[in-house]
Amino acid sequence: MWNTERFPHHEPCILYSVFRSARTMPENTFDIASKIDMTEVLNAVHQTSKELQTRYDLKDSKSSVELNEKDHKLLLASSDEYKLKAVTEILGQKLVKRNVPLKGLTYGAIQTASAGSVRQEISLQQGIPIEKAKDIVKLIKDSKLKVQASIQGDVVRVAGKDRDILQQVIALLKGKDFGIDMQFTNYRSN
Repeated sequence: MWNTERFPHHEPCILYSVFRSARTMPENTFDIASKIDMTEVLNAVHQTSKELQTRYDLKDSKSSVELNEKDHKLLLASSDEYKLKAVTEILGQKLVKRNVPLKGLTYGAIQTASAGSVRQEISLQQGIPIEKAKDIVKLIKDSKLKVQASIQGDVVRVAGKDRDILQQVIALLKGKDFGIDMQFTNYRSN
């Protein structure tokens, strides 16, 4: 029987349908993100700086690597382009050892600096760019899987009723190259 003392202002059929729909529609979600761990980048920069001081071919080249954490950028400098390329390769090796994805780096143009030296700026990707997020959502919607994909800031959230369908979405996204590194995070199941 319906307890009118506990719910005096509600009709039994309305409450039952609300409770029933909440029970039968559990939403499983996960986020697609693209983040770089800045502490690992900092460690790689320190290791690169140490190696620059000890390498014979780069000893007097005034080569350096600096990290600007606030702007998420690396600044590489050296005496010429050949030595700058060597610095870039060393940095890349150190980043790979520390599990930092190289897809998250955007290399700027090589610029000439004072006294014939050169420098290069590398941007570190934090978050999915809006164009890439739109491509990800379009691919998910075109796949006709029963999920909803939405852009939420710098991540894409995917929600669906069935965990298996979410696993299919992850496999679909891993099979396509968007030119960015993607992590699948915040996997929630209700």
